Amino acid sequence: MSRPLIGITAYLEAARWGTWVREAVLSPPAYARAVEKAGGVPVLLPPLGIAGVDDCVRGLSGLILAGGAELDPTLYGAARDDRSEEPQPHRDRFELALARAAVAADLPLLAVARGMHVLNVAQGGSLIPDLPAVVDHDRHEESGRAHTIQISVSSKLGKAVGDHAEVTAPHRQAVKRLGTGLLAVAWADDQIVEGVELQGHRFGVGVQWHPERESDNRLVEALVEACAH
Repeated sequence: MSRPLIGITAYLEAARWGTWVREAVLSPPAYARAVEKAGGVPVLLPPLGIAGVDDCVRGLSGLILAGGAELDPTLYGAARDDRSEEPQPHRDRFELALARAAVAADLPLLAVARGMHVLNVAQGGSLIPDLPAVVDHDRHEESGRAHTIQISVSSKLGKAVGDHAEVTAPHRQAVKRLGTGLLAVAWADDQIVEGVELQGHRFGVGVQWHPERESDNRLVEALVEACAH
């Protein structure tokens, strides 16, 4: 039985090797290693044109919408502020189209950090662009700070990792209004959504943290397993 091909969204950034500085397709190796460890074959997806998105989805067994820069707030009706990161319109456009195509095709997908935000906005949802201004603390932004999240045990996420998890994932944006078909399945102690699922989908899970960085690979394993069904 062939191993499933798992697409991983990637950056398109300037990079240096030797004496060269060129635009390059970049991805943290933790994603590829987690997919390989789970029994899949990782395939990087550069954020190029959207014309081939449907063909791309048809050629894949599963998809990881990876983390990265903040989503442009204007895409969900919010305004940019002084703290907003410089938008990456090529990546936003590509990944939103890819997420919609994957949902329509019932392709198993795992949306990580920024990826969860992409999935939510692709489904018509919105984000909180500046979380500390809403929750009146900056614990979500503190790098290296671990916190416990509660997870619905009846969800695919809960079945994969249990009813709670200790995670480290600094973020300034968060889910506000859930997109069509999405259900909140994990929460921080201040009720900020930390995990979502697509109802009626083979495997459509989004998480605010980075499971590919953890020694516990069960969530990526659940994605790869879903590709076989």
